[in-house]
Amino acid sequence: MSTTSRAPLRERFAVVMAGGRGERFWPLSREKTPKQLLKLLGERSFLQQAVDRVLPCVPAEHVFVITNEAQAGDVRAQLPFLPSGNIVAEPMGRDTCAAVALGAALVGARSASGVMAVLPADHVIPDADAFVSVLRDAFAVAETTEAFVTIGIEPTEPATGYGYIRLGDRLEDPALGSLATGFRRAERFVEKPPYETAVEYLASGRYRWNAGMFVWTFEALARGLRAHVPAMHEACRRWTGVATDSGAFASLLARDYPAVEKISIDYALMERADNVVVADAGFAWDDVGSWSALARHLEPDADGNCAVADFVHVDSAGNLIYDARTVRTPIALVGLRDVIVVQTDDAVLVAQKHEAQKVKDLVRRLAADERLKKLV
Repeated sequence: MSTTSRAPLRERFAVVMAGGRGERFWPLSREKTPKQLLKLLGERSFLQQAVDRVLPCVPAEHVFVITNEAQAGDVRAQLPFLPSGNIVAEPMGRDTCAAVALGAALVGARSASGVMAVLPADHVIPDADAFVSVLRDAFAVAETTEAFVTIGIEPTEPATGYGYIRLGDRLEDPALGSLATGFRRAERFVEKPPYETAVEYLASGRYRWNAGMFVWTFEALARGLRAHVPAMHEACRRWTGVATDSGAFASLLARDYPAVEKISIDYALMERADNVVVADAGFAWDDVGSWSALARHLEPDADGNCAVADFVHVDSAGNLIYDARTVRTPIALVGLRDVIVVQTDDAVLVAQKHEAQKVKDLVRRLAADERLKKLV
């Protein structure tokens, strides 16, 4: 890894990924209002919280949000302090590599020497100060070493729904001084292992969850795209040339996007690169990927029921009850265990907690039904 001088604060950027189809939190989430736009925990949406977290590190004018046409209006309404040109809608979903290249074009058009963080819009990080400390250190490492920095989360359970990163040697670089965050070289990425393997990873202490949070310089990313996905690099180069002209930019994206390869940034770049460094995050993290996961962040009653509702029960335990109706009326359960009940003004979901991931399959079935697709 080459050593370069650190970029000044004015050249630091954040690209917040805020697409998504609103499947896993149906019926509250819909295509136009996916999880990141909802206020599931607190008075601010996950998207607003994600942007709030980066502002101590990055000025608002350097924060970009990548979304889609269906959600762009609500994203702008939730983030009125961002310049309108900083919220960009993809013409269609082409997975995360295309979205990262699009964000890089926005950054590169403003600072070819800039350093950018790529962050999801829909994660829960309760300790914002700890996150900011790690992010600042990750910026410093990316600026100094030209590495691809990924923020790794220490596993708390043998989860099979997350990707994992195997840690290698510690990163030793005198130019970095005494950063509070530990950094290790990444040996390899593993996609969603089976349970028995995840148990081994947890016990070894050598693995971290891949949270999809990255920091790199624009120049390093451009080199990586050119080496591993040259067609994406060429698209990024074209987009960078017009990214400050909103009209020309939108026209070019509309023309280019249908032909862009649909591939994740992990497959396209991170798993192939030899200069990946893991920031060992010391903060709690959850991607809250289902209704059952939401219960981890709500206060249970004496029987383990978590309710955001006018709720009463007899002999019921371990349930999640969520009432999003404009006018609430009591929801009563009798003799139910580990069930999810969600009620909105136009739909009701009842599901076993252990089947929560199948809600997205339900949404696809609704979308295929002429009578019910209006609910998607």
